[in-house]
Amino acid sequence: MRGVRLRPLSTSIPLPGLIHSMSMSSLTAALPPDGRQSPTALAIARGTTRLLHSLGFSAVSELPLASGRRADLVALGAKGDVWIVEIKSSIADFRADQKWMDYRRHCDRLFFATTLEVPCDIFPLDAGLIVADAFGASIVCEAPEHRLHPPSRKAMTLAFARVAALRLTALADPDGSHPRSAAPD
Repeated sequence: MRGVRLRPLSTSIPLPGLIHSMSMSSLTAALPPDGRQSPTALAIARGTTRLLHSLGFSAVSELPLASGRRADLVALGAKGDVWIVEIKSSIADFRADQKWMDYRRHCDRLFFATTLEVPCDIFPLDAGLIVADAFGASIVCEAPEHRLHPPSRKAMTLAFARVAALRLTALADPDGSHPRSAAPD
């Protein structure tokens, strides 16, 4: 296993438009949880998102995929790299959900994110592993790279951009009429 050296996390990442002056933490506080995640899963998502941001990625949660699945976190890098992070808050959560195998078709790298309490040896060796809490995360095992085909990359990038823009619009105009994909179902 190989660790990754992390850059310090900026607490004030500027965003475009109406919410330009909001810090990342105040934006996160403005986004309501969709009610499907446990408090542990939400904490893992928060810490993992902080890690992804520190590595130069932007992330959206609960992104619908072309296959009909919904990825817990999708991260988009400055060079167009697409990572998917599947959050598992317990052994039971991991054993009950095997749909993650389909996610490889939609990303360059696939990671699991979990807590220190979940044993790392239950996760497949052909995926990366992130250990997180509500305040941060570390990559404890790198994910192998399997580059997306250009049409799949374009589809994922457009889906990412569209969902992110719709969610920002919903925050800026909470009383407006927004497509269903503006917020997690």
